[in-house]
Amino acid sequence: MLGVLASGACAQDEPPAQINLKDFPATTVDNVVIPVPSEIFTVLDKLGSPNWKSEFRKGYEIRSGDRAHTSLLLGAIIGDGFIAVQSKDQEDVRDIGRLVLDVSAALGVKDAVIRHYNSIQEAADVGDWAKVRSELDKTQSSVRSAMVQLGDDQLAELVSLGGWLRGTEVLTSIVGKDYSADGAELLHQPDLLNYFETQIEKMKPKLKKHAIVSKIYSELKVIRPLISTGTISAESVGKIHGITAGLLKLITSKEG
Repeated sequence: MLGVLASGACAQDEPPAQINLKDFPATTVDNVVIPVPSEIFTVLDKLGSPNWKSEFRKGYEIRSGDRAHTSLLLGAIIGDGFIAVQSKDQEDVRDIGRLVLDVSAALGVKDAVIRHYNSIQEAADVGDWAKVRSELDKTQSSVRSAMVQLGDDQLAELVSLGGWLRGTEVLTSIVGKDYSADGAELLHQPDLLNYFETQIEKMKPKLKKHAIVSKIYSELKVIRPLISTGTISAESVGKIHGITAGLLKLITSKEG
């Protein structure tokens, strides 16, 4: 779940005949185009009626002293914040806000999150979901900036990677339950996959050899051919879901 959230949803009443990611409002990271989460959600809503509540994850565990795990975990938790917004569940949003604050504290960037945390709680109380989305996105940006300033730029990449994995797990879950080629097209992000692989390759040896980071790197190479085809099949969607769900199990457990 990367990028800047759009301020409004698509105006069209019917889903597009063909989804073209290049037409989406987007942000860029090192020249990699990243469609904004709100537009992805809009298309998914129009392709069906996802049960967002059932996709929400609970039971996150923080591994004390493991900053790589904590960084990946933070990205995944922020991703779940977007899911909670889609289901318009005030209590889940509040829980996510508290979790983000706790995990950010473990990374030493709590000060970068506090103002967003307060805004998220206030917006959730009055059902201002657009505001919650905006603050969640700003939270990730602020965390990344604070980590870069602390010299933790490689860990900041893991925050983004954790968010992408959680978003992909949810996307494949929803598309897999009611497959359509249009929905599956949202997974066609080879440039983003290249970006993450390159970032891991650049990491310091100790971080690159971290059990979870190493596992993610090897699994990205398995995912690559599945998303690089002209039409991503239902079978491929299922395989990608299995891979990302397995990785998220490692990221969200205390032991793993």
